[in-house]
Amino acid sequence: MQVEAGPLLQQINYPSDLRQLKATELEDLCHELRQFIIDIVSVNGGHFAASLGVVELTVALHYVLNTPYDQIIFDVGHQAYGHKILTGRRDVFHTNRILGGISGFPKRGESEYDTFGVGHSSTSISAALGMAVASEYKGETDRQHVAIIGDGALTGGMAFEALNHAGIEKSNLLVILNDNCMSIDPNVGAMKEYLTSITTSKSYNKFRDELIAVLAKISKNGPDAYGWAKKLEQSIKGTLLKNANLFESLNFRYFGPVDGHDVVKLAKTLEDLKHIPGPKLLHAVTVKGKGYALAEKDQTKWHAPGLFDKITGEIKKNKSDKPQPSKYQDVFGHTLVELAEQNKKIMGITPAMPSGSSMNIMMKAMPERAFDVGIAEQHAVTFSAGLATQGMVPFCNIYSSFMQRGYDQVIHDVALQNLQVVFCLDRAGLVGADGPTHHGAYDIAFMRCIPNLVVSAPMNEEELRNLMYTAQLPDRGPFVIRYPRGNGVMVDWKRPFAEIGIGKGRKLHDGEELAILTFGTIGNEAVKAIQVLNQEGIYPAHYDLRFAKPLDEDLLHEVFANFKKIITVEDGSLIGGIGSAVLEFMNDHNYQAQVVRLGIPDTVVEHGEQAELWKLCGYDATAIMEASKNLAKSIKTDTMVS
Repeated sequence: MQVEAGPLLQQINYPSDLRQLKATELEDLCHELRQFIIDIVSVNGGHFAASLGVVELTVALHYVLNTPYDQIIFDVGHQAYGHKILTGRRDVFHTNRILGGISGFPKRGESEYDTFGVGHSSTSISAALGMAVASEYKGETDRQHVAIIGDGALTGGMAFEALNHAGIEKSNLLVILNDNCMSIDPNVGAMKEYLTSITTSKSYNKFRDELIAVLAKISKNGPDAYGWAKKLEQSIKGTLLKNANLFESLNFRYFGPVDGHDVVKLAKTLEDLKHIPGPKLLHAVTVKGKGYALAEKDQTKWHAPGLFDKITGEIKKNKSDKPQPSKYQDVFGHTLVELAEQNKKIMGITPAMPSGSSMNIMMKAMPERAFDVGIAEQHAVTFSAGLATQGMVPFCNIYSSFMQRGYDQVIHDVALQNLQVVFCLDRAGLVGADGPTHHGAYDIAFMRCIPNLVVSAPMNEEELRNLMYTAQLPDRGPFVIRYPRGNGVMVDWKRPFAEIGIGKGRKLHDGEELAILTFGTIGNEAVKAIQVLNQEGIYPAHYDLRFAKPLDEDLLHEVFANFKKIITVEDGSLIGGIGSAVLEFMNDHNYQAQVVRLGIPDTVVEHGEQAELWKLCGYDATAIMEASKNLAKSIKTDTMVS
């Protein structure tokens, strides 16, 4: 389906075209840009509500700034669709997030307007400050640097670290706080309450309406005049606000809150702020999903709704007469509640992903025992460790790629103290359209090298339940369970719990001469491959390892004693992964065998559907069949030679 841009948007290939418009035309352009995003995302999918909420802000920035010389740095990047459309990618925007198409996030290799690659939150201020300091060093004193960060991303500790540093620099830095009270789910914590207090102070809001233009004019009259105005402003703010302004205490000039949907006023405000030196923060209040009523009403649901009818708002789902397997995330959520009903020590922790991880199920059923700690993975891990020291059994649910941010805490605060924290690593393996910033490629490698950790992966939903049950039993120590994004393979998954022996795999299929060892849900691709191979006269054995650490040494002794041709398959990095663990075992026990490892290669894997990426990386059912056939041929050749 070809989507036509509106008449104004059709004229804009780059921001230089946008800057030819009259200020009175900006509102119409915003309407066309918002409608274009709705039209494309409704038929192609992708992130939705976040970009609708910053349409006016995006237009105003590119209208006032001299981009790409002036640099805009987005945080997370969910909200960058309008930016992409205005910066040369309007006609290819329909390829967003599909294999071979443009990325769903800002990406330096894609456009000079994408100044910093993002996908994880709370990075924008650090990156923008680095750019600003470099520009100052090079004598580019006229260059503007703007970080756009949401109030949700501001809960991340890295953002506070950057604010603390930026306040002592004199660099030309503007932080725009996009305040919509949302990340993916509603924001939590004291920062949310603080921002609410600012936005509801009527006396202060009346004062700040006149402040920006006055300071901009005074700043042109020399440092003495600007210094006088600065002291006056601090005095008045301190009187009007009950509490000292957090950002002012960090040496930021604070302006706002302003209406983030008044594009003309935003443009004027940004023009004025260009003339005020040093670190500044503009507080813009926006509505996530602005312009699409259903998205405004249910912002979590419409963060990334998939395909939908833009007229009725009906979200399209795959229709089938047969019952479909549940998502692994939902199996986790319901199982956690079931276990928590039996074990009063269990608590749930998530860093700002209650709906994505299905922790919201426990938060609804047991609000006193489930915690959304904000976008703060490091805190989530150490908070869990603190709970564990008091006899609790915390299930710390974090996306695999986000766990990379809490790695130091896993080692120092959990593993070294041998605390019983259950890490449920959601979105393990290749995640699909979110691409390289979200792929859970490395957790097997970086977790299995840590002492005291158990590292496991279920092959199906029943195994996920049983691993969760096993992990919460007394005296288990730190326990990692990794599982992928999306639907499982079982419809009837809610079965009685059974303990799984730590470090015990299982043989799923007897075979001849060739063995396939799999770890996790990718083992279901091996099942498909073996069914076809059997029809062609090739009979591999199939072993589900279940544990990357500790390895099932009895099982591996059996494998190496009976097979000289072995294939390992994993939805994780080949370097340091389960295949590497098998090779280490073979070397340590002086076995001789030909081992072929299938998994994620040493390269950045781009975005696409999961099945497409498995094929691209060479470990889907077809790749397993090809590797098996090649080994089967070599077996015949070896037999003929001998």
